[in-house]
Amino acid sequence: MLESIFRGIFDSASVSVITADCFLLCLGVSLAIGGLIALTASRRTGYTVSFRVSLLVLPALSCMVIMMVNGNVGAGVATAGAFSLVRFRSAAGTAKEIALIFLAMVAGLIAGMGYLAYATLFAVILCAVLLVSGAADPASRGLVKELRVTIPENLNYDGVFDGLLNRYCSKWRLEQVKTANMGSMFKLRYAVTLRCGADEKEMIDQLRCHNGNLEISLCRAADTASEL
Repeated sequence: MLESIFRGIFDSASVSVITADCFLLCLGVSLAIGGLIALTASRRTGYTVSFRVSLLVLPALSCMVIMMVNGNVGAGVATAGAFSLVRFRSAAGTAKEIALIFLAMVAGLIAGMGYLAYATLFAVILCAVLLVSGAADPASRGLVKELRVTIPENLNYDGVFDGLLNRYCSKWRLEQVKTANMGSMFKLRYAVTLRCGADEKEMIDQLRCHNGNLEISLCRAADTASEL
C-alpha cells in the first residue's frame, strides 16, 4: 500500500501528456504545502505578510515550472536562467529565511515531478524540525532585546550595571557607547537576552536607581538581514 501511495503520478508509461486532473492535483498539493510552510514561518516570528504569502505560492510556482518543462532540457536551461534573475531583485535575508525559501522551492519541485506523497512528507518533516529548533531559540520567544541606557558623564559605565544585568539576563553585551548633550551624558546600547520570567519593569526600575532617572528604553532587537 505504501508503495502505491509514494509512486509518482507521472510514472506510468501511458501518461504522455499532463491531464487537467493531474494538473489540479499537483497545484492543490503544492498550495497546501505552501500553506504549511507559511504557517510554520508565522509561528513565533516577525515575518511580514508579504513574505508569508510568497512562501504560500512559491511551491506552486516551482511545481508548475517543472510540470511544463516535462523533460525538455532546453526549456529547463532557459527556466534556470530566468530563476537566476530573481537573485538581483531580492534583498539579502537571514539564514532562516533562505532555508524557508529553499524548502518551499524543493517541495514544489518534488510535487512537480509527480511525487506528491514525498513532497508532503518532506515538507512536514522539515517544518517540524524548524518548529522544534525555533522553540529553543530565545529570539523567537521575544527574549532578545535591545537596551539603551543614558547615564551622566561622571558615572563610570565600565561594569556599573554588570550585577544587575546578570540578575535579569542570561546573556548580555555592551554594543555601543555614545556621548550626548555636548558630552555631558553617555548613551549605552546593550544586546540582552532576558531570563525566562524576568520582570522587565523591575529591571528598568533598578536601572533608574543607578542612572539618576535618565532615559531608558527596552525594545525588540532589530534583525540584521545580512547575518548568516
